[in-house]
Amino acid sequence: MSALNQYDLVVIGGGPAGYAAAIRAGQLGKNVACVELERAGGTCLNWGCIPSKALLKSAEMYTAAQHSEEFGFSCGEITVDFEKVMKRSRNVADTMGKGIEFLFKKNKVDYIVGRGQVNVPGMVEVVDGPDKGKFLNTKNTLLATGCKARKLPGLEVDGKRIMTSREALAMTEMPKSIVIMGAGAIGVEFAYFLNAFGCEVTLVEMMDRIVPVEDGEVSQTLQRSFKKQGIKVHTGTKVDNLDVGTDSVKLDLVKGDKTENVEVESVLLAIGVEAYTEGLLSPKVKPKMDRGYVVVDDNYKSSIDGIYAAGDLIGPPWLAHVATYEAVNAVNGIFGHSTPHRVKDFPGCTYCLPQVASIGITEEKAKEEGIAYKVGKFPFQAVGKAVAINHPEGFVKLIVGEKYNEILGAHIIGHDATEMIAEYGLGMKLEATAEEIHETIHAHPTLSEAMGEAAASVFGEAIHI
Repeated sequence: MSALNQYDLVVIGGGPAGYAAAIRAGQLGKNVACVELERAGGTCLNWGCIPSKALLKSAEMYTAAQHSEEFGFSCGEITVDFEKVMKRSRNVADTMGKGIEFLFKKNKVDYIVGRGQVNVPGMVEVVDGPDKGKFLNTKNTLLATGCKARKLPGLEVDGKRIMTSREALAMTEMPKSIVIMGAGAIGVEFAYFLNAFGCEVTLVEMMDRIVPVEDGEVSQTLQRSFKKQGIKVHTGTKVDNLDVGTDSVKLDLVKGDKTENVEVESVLLAIGVEAYTEGLLSPKVKPKMDRGYVVVDDNYKSSIDGIYAAGDLIGPPWLAHVATYEAVNAVNGIFGHSTPHRVKDFPGCTYCLPQVASIGITEEKAKEEGIAYKVGKFPFQAVGKAVAINHPEGFVKLIVGEKYNEILGAHIIGHDATEMIAEYGLGMKLEATAEEIHETIHAHPTLSEAMGEAAASVFGEAIHI
C-alpha cells in the first residue's frame, strides 16, 4: 500500500480498461491502485471474452471431430461431457486472472478487492468487499467499471430458465432447447456454441438481419450458414408474453401480424448492455452523463477536474480492445507522456463459425453518406489453403475510395477472420491504398491470400476468380 494511501492514480474497475490503465501507470513509475469488486480481468476475462472463446473452441473441436472422415480417419462415437467443457472454460479464465494479478505485482500496482466509490474528487472509499473501509487519497481517478448485461424489466434472471451471458457461462447442464434474444456478437456466439452440442436453438432479432452492425452481405452469409447448421433464425421479430414456469418458458414470437407460440427450457437475454455505475459515485459527485454513460472530452476527462473515464463506461463500441486502447491513452495523457487519441478505426470480431471480422464503414454506410467507393471481393472457396483445411465458406470484402483507393472498410466472414482483420487495420492506420495491399506478397498457401486478392479485385486484377 502506498505511504499514507496517497496515489498518483486510483483506477476503479479491473477489466480491460482498468487493469491496462493501472499497469500503464505503473510502467510510468506512478503510485497507482486498482480497485476491483470481483477479480482482476473484469467481465471480459472472467465472464465474457475469454471463457466464451474457450467454449467456442470446444464446439469447433467437436464439430471437426464429427467431420473426421472427410480427412481420412474415423473418431467413432463422440460423447460430450458438458460439465467438463464448462469447467475448462472456467479454468482458462482463472489462469488469465492470475496472470493479471502477476502483472500488478510486477508493475507495483496496489490491487484492492472491493467496490470503489468516489466520495469527493481526490478521495476513493472502498465501500464493499474484503478491503471495505479503506480510504484512498489520489491526485487522479480513472473510472473504468464497464457495463453489465441489460435485462428485461419485470423478468427475473434465475440462471436456469432466464439467463444473461454471465449465467450462461456458469451452466453445468446444457438446456435441450433455448431462445436467444438478440443476434449481435454475444447472441450469435452462444447460438453457434449451443447448437454445435445439440441444443435446439432459436435465435431472435428485432432488426431485419442478424449481426446488424456488420455489412449486409456478411449478415446474409452468416444467416444462411446458421440455417444450414440447424439454428432457427427469426429476424424482424420480437419476443412477447414470456411465461416462466418450473420446467420451461412459454413465449410468443411476433413478426408483423403473425404470432408463433414457442416453449423452450431456457431463454438467454443478449439484448445489449448498460453502464455499470452501481455505488460508483457518491451523491456529492455528479459528472456529466449521457444515457447512463460518463461523458468525457478528447483527453478522457470528465466534467469534474481530476476524474477521468475510459472503456465501456463512456459508451459504445463496448469492445475490450477499444477499452484497453482508451485507458492507456487516458493514462498517457494524465501524466503528460503523450497526447491522448480517441478511437477512430477499430476491428469488430465475432467468434462463431464462420467467424466475422470488420473494420471501417460498411457498403450500406458508404451509400448512406454519399461516399464514392469501389468494392473488391474474393471468396475463400478460391483459396487453396481454405479448401485444403475444409473451410471454403465466406469471403473478404474491401471497400475503398473511388479517387484515391484508400481503405474505407474491410469485412471478412470465414475461418480465422478475426486473426486476419489485423492486416487491414494496420493498412488503415498507415493510410495504405488498395494498390499497396495488392502489391504486398501474401505467402502461399495461406488464408491471407484472400486479402491480397480482394485488393486486386478492386481493379479487376484478381488472378484466381
